[in-house]
Amino acid sequence: MVRRHIIIKCMAAAALFVLMAISLVGSRTVAGPQFSQGQLVEVPVLNYHMVDNLAIPLSISPEQFDEQMKYLSENGYHSITPDQLLDYLEYGRRLPENAVLITFDDGYLDNYTKAYPILKKYGFTATIFVVTGLVGNDPRFLTWNQIREMRQNGFVFGSHTANHVPITQLGPEQAQKELTESSMVMENQLGTKPAYFAYPTGAYNRQAEQLVRRVGYRAAFTIRYGRAGMESDHFAIERIPIFRSTKTFRSFYYRLTAAPILERLGIIRN
Repeated sequence: MVRRHIIIKCMAAAALFVLMAISLVGSRTVAGPQFSQGQLVEVPVLNYHMVDNLAIPLSISPEQFDEQMKYLSENGYHSITPDQLLDYLEYGRRLPENAVLITFDDGYLDNYTKAYPILKKYGFTATIFVVTGLVGNDPRFLTWNQIREMRQNGFVFGSHTANHVPITQLGPEQAQKELTESSMVMENQLGTKPAYFAYPTGAYNRQAEQLVRRVGYRAAFTIRYGRAGMESDHFAIERIPIFRSTKTFRSFYYRLTAAPILERLGIIRN
């Protein structure tokens, strides 16, 4: 009942933003099917890090994560893969109604022990960007066997560099080494090269984009707030970061349902 009351209050407040969206987003809509009366919509790409009880912004509790996934399930959302998203953005291929791409950065162990069971409970998959130098080498992070198991169940794994170094802080040769090394390690361990990349700390620039493209990735993700749409740069795709706060579910609800409006009004930023 408490969660329902919160949702009702959130919907009432968000309704004002939706009215303003008509003039702000033009021919686009902010929810529902990707093709609605000939209109295209933007896709929410949720960005998580840890699902644990650590009292830090990047960690939401298992209970909070379950509540968020339950909301997505009960409201008709369908998780998609990066391939589905890019096929939509590049070729206009149809997506499931209320498509959402769920992503995690860094590849923490709790992605397997805490998030994975919850995602399976609601029939969702996710994309996890791993730091290859930490996989199997640091007990706080995933192992390759855990990654293989998750891949067998529809989860996608991308690169987050070899050592989690912002590539904008590196010279061209060092940056390319981080990108190439992580790709080679993943291919060696999993049998295929990763097609997708997420910038460590979200830091990117034109040179970084060119390097990612040159190494052979199909697309890359930032933590720049917003939804992925037809105007998105495929090597700087927007995401919606989800943080722990004093009102975590309400923040999640606003960010999910009103991202395009709140971004344009400057009300919510990273």
